[in-house]
Amino acid sequence: MLFEWARYMHIAAGFTALLIFWIPIVTKKGSPLHTRVGWVYIWAMAVVAVSAWVMGTYRIFFDPQADAERQDFSLFLIFIAILSAASAWYGIRVLRYKTRTGIHTRKLDLFFSLLLFGGGIAVSAYGFVRHFPLIAWFPLIGVGLGFNQLRYWLTPPKTKMGWFFEHLSSMMGCCIATITAFAVFGAPRLLDVSSVHPLLWFLPTVVIVPLIIGFNWYYRKKFRMG
Repeated sequence: MLFEWARYMHIAAGFTALLIFWIPIVTKKGSPLHTRVGWVYIWAMAVVAVSAWVMGTYRIFFDPQADAERQDFSLFLIFIAILSAASAWYGIRVLRYKTRTGIHTRKLDLFFSLLLFGGGIAVSAYGFVRHFPLIAWFPLIGVGLGFNQLRYWLTPPKTKMGWFFEHLSSMMGCCIATITAFAVFGAPRLLDVSSVHPLLWFLPTVVIVPLIIGFNWYYRKKFRMG
């Protein structure tokens, strides 16, 4: 019963996030629409993360019918939960502490970043052992994001607008998790196929990472930072 409820909540929240994630990206930063839709997205991703963790944990530890492949995908689901939660949390916390002048040592903030960094390493290592490209390579995104988060928290701000770029990058990183999860779990069901080509799993990363770079370049020029 708990698994079914988690699945329904995951689907509903996931589709909500998938439908609205682009609105904060294209709207004026700091505008009422950007803020309101952004919070809807944050809460949707919170539900996605919690429900993904519940389903993944159940499949791995409590489902006697889960074979090795299903357990592998469940582990990936748990990592998506970590990536979503850590990215969304970091995205709102850099706004909360955008005026800081020294290092940041709030334990919960560091915990999420460490979880993303360490969890990415562990899951990636497991993926290489299992010869599963999705689990081997995708978590490296989390390793990079987690390392960047820790670097940001544990060093004094170098620029006045550094928080802006951290917020932008983290929320778009969260978008990678949203779209990748759909490509892995949602698209095959909608298309009524057993699986999709593995390249589709990595397509969101291939598309969004250059967008992150492009947005950073654009706003650095706008803020006359480079």
